[in-house]
Amino acid sequence: MKKRLLSGIVGLLAAQPVLSMNLIEAYEKALSYDSGIASSLAQFQAQQATSNVSKSSLLPQIAAFGTASHTDFEPGNVPGGANADDLTRQLFSGDSYRTYRYGVELTQPLFRAQDWFSYEASQFQTDAAEAQYNLAQQQLILNVATAYFDVLRAKDTVTTAKATETAIQRQYEQARERFDVGLIAITEVYEARASYDDARSKRITADNDLNVARERLARLTGEYPVLMENLRQNFPLGHPEPMDPTSWETTAVKQNWSIQAALSQFNASEAALKAAKSRHLPTLELSASYQETSLENALFTQQEGSQAIASLSLTVPLYTGGGTQAGVREQRSLLTTSEQDLNTVRRDVRVNTRSLFLTINNNIETASALEQTIISRRSALDATRAGYEVGTRNIVEVLDAERAYYVALQDYANARYDYVINSLQLKQVAGILTPRDLIELNNWLSAAAPGIEALANEEETLNDPTQ
Repeated sequence: MKKRLLSGIVGLLAAQPVLSMNLIEAYEKALSYDSGIASSLAQFQAQQATSNVSKSSLLPQIAAFGTASHTDFEPGNVPGGANADDLTRQLFSGDSYRTYRYGVELTQPLFRAQDWFSYEASQFQTDAAEAQYNLAQQQLILNVATAYFDVLRAKDTVTTAKATETAIQRQYEQARERFDVGLIAITEVYEARASYDDARSKRITADNDLNVARERLARLTGEYPVLMENLRQNFPLGHPEPMDPTSWETTAVKQNWSIQAALSQFNASEAALKAAKSRHLPTLELSASYQETSLENALFTQQEGSQAIASLSLTVPLYTGGGTQAGVREQRSLLTTSEQDLNTVRRDVRVNTRSLFLTINNNIETASALEQTIISRRSALDATRAGYEVGTRNIVEVLDAERAYYVALQDYANARYDYVINSLQLKQVAGILTPRDLIELNNWLSAAAPGIEALANEEETLNDPTQ
């Protein structure tokens, strides 16, 4: 049996808040709480039992039997009629007797092609169920990581949304003060107010998105963490190894669990077609039995005897009402369906593998470019603010620079999260994703304040006149 990914299933947990959680803790809780993985395991175990049931038709069948009967016998005519002597009358008088039989019977199929191919099909279906179970385990790993980092992504969005709102509110208040002393026109105050209202609405939306993301994580883990560890700023964004999409594609075609499940289902359909064709073949069966018989009646107090029987039974089907031919046509169509499904899965896996490989490399380049973008937009924001102070820039340019800076912060954080999720997806589609990947990723998490929050807090402090 192929090695499975899960170490075990523990008790169910109710959804409840917790103080803190890292990625491994989230995964461990999901192992026991998520109903999808439990359902997949039950389906696999049910298919294993189904295969054993199919196998039983090929093995010896032993049964014990016993019968008891009572018989009353009344003769029609007595020889000699009324002149018969006493002995004759006694012999031909009515009688009753009891019979007891008990024993054991063995039946062994010697040739049943249909049962053999049906068992072979059930074995392939078990392989398909196991592949689906392994796929479900990998999907749980990916789902937990996605939900975990979606919460972090949403928290970063809230952080930047609040920082943007605070910065633009400050600009709006400054604009009103400038208007009150006659330094700017009322239109600039309106522009600042509109930007502030827009920033506020986006912050409200971000708060709601964070609550939704937490609900999705709780759907898997059953808990609502207050604090979550985030990626360190020095988390490396490395290229996939090997740096060859064809190599990844080859690995995926061989090890992807969706392909393995579809391939096993195709093999099961082939065996089912053979089973349908074999319905016109003869069957041969060996039977052996041993029984004890006891007879009691009025004349003979008791008679006992034993009997042993061995027999071969040959059955040759001649006509089944067209059912055999119809069954063959049905299974042949199902085989075609399985073959096309297998081709579809293979093509999808190939495309997804190469696409994820390219996307990961794009995430790396995007994150690198966004690091420089943050620096550039910070410098542009400082220059725009300075220009506004001396009158060479207007309020709209300042507000645009504020938004552009925080958008760069958010885009950089998103690029890192996208890299993490896409890297896990690439390993899943290649069939090599394991909990060890989460352990390695968890080692790069820290409870310290994430970089985007630190930058946002730093920006807020620099622009707060009270500091």
